[in-house]
Amino acid sequence: MSIVVTGATGHLGRLVVEGLLAAQVPAEQIAAVVRDKNKAADLAARGIELRVADYSAPETLRGAFAAGDRVLLISGSEVGRRVPQHRAVIDAARAAGVALLAYTGILGGPDADFDLAAEHKETERLILDSGLPHTFLRNGWYHENYTEHLAPVLEHGAVVGSAGDGRIASASRADYAAAAVAVLTGEGHEGKAYELSGDVAWSLAEYAAEVAARSGKDISYANVPAEQHLAVLTGAGVPEPMAAILVDVDAAIGRGRLAGTSGDLARLIGRPTTPLADAVSGALKG
Repeated sequence: MSIVVTGATGHLGRLVVEGLLAAQVPAEQIAAVVRDKNKAADLAARGIELRVADYSAPETLRGAFAAGDRVLLISGSEVGRRVPQHRAVIDAARAAGVALLAYTGILGGPDADFDLAAEHKETERLILDSGLPHTFLRNGWYHENYTEHLAPVLEHGAVVGSAGDGRIASASRADYAAAAVAVLTGEGHEGKAYELSGDVAWSLAEYAAEVAARSGKDISYANVPAEQHLAVLTGAGVPEPMAAILVDVDAAIGRGRLAGTSGDLARLIGRPTTPLADAVSGALKG
C-alpha cells in the first residue's frame, strides 16, 4: 500500500510529495505517477517509487495503482481534454481497488457556474458514479495565479481585469498542497467535500495597492469591460480560448464565486492560510 501522487512533477504535485516527506511518511511508501522519468530523477534518488503513466493513455494507467493505495488525482492541465483523462484515472483506480481517491477540484463544486468549473464538476460526478471511496478537495484560486505574472503589472503600472469589486479568497499553492497531505495521511476524510480557500478575501484593487506598497511603484487597478480584457490578454499572447476562460473567471469573481471563506483550508492544515502580502513579497524578491 502506498500514497500515490499523480502529476507529481507539476508545481502542486512536487509540493505534495515534499509535504508527505516532511510529515514523516517513509519515501518507500510514496509513489509518484509521472509521464517522464527523467523529470522525476530527483524523486527516485530519494527512494520514491516512480510509476510512469499518462492521463491520455489509459493503457499506461493499469499499473499505476495497487489495492489499498491512497491516491491523489491532481486535475490535468489541458483544459478541454480533462474529462476523458480523469475518467481514465478513475477507471484504473477502481479496477485496482484503491482505498481512497482524493481529487483536486474547484471551489463551489456542483454550484460553480463558470466555464473553468465544468470539467471539475463532471469529474466529481464520475467519481461519485464509480463508487470509489473519495474526498473532494475543492481548491479556490492560488495567490500564484497573480503573483507569478507580476512583470507586466510592474511594467505598465496596472492590474488589468474585469472583475469589478469582486473578491478572491486565494491561498498559496503550498497551502493547498498541505491540505492534500492532511487528507492523504489522516483519517475520517472519506466522503467529505472540502471548500478550500484563503482566510481573507481581497479585491483586485486591494491587490494592486498591495503590489504598490511592496514594490514602491505606482500600481492601480484598471477595471475594463470584458471585451477589452479579452483583447488585452490575447494581445499579450494568451491563446484566445484560454483568454476567454480567464475573462469568464473574472465575471465569476464579480459574482462572488471565488470569495467564500469557509475556513476548511485553515482547519485542515492546522494554521492560518498564507497572507497575500507574503506571496507578493516573495514574488518580488524571487
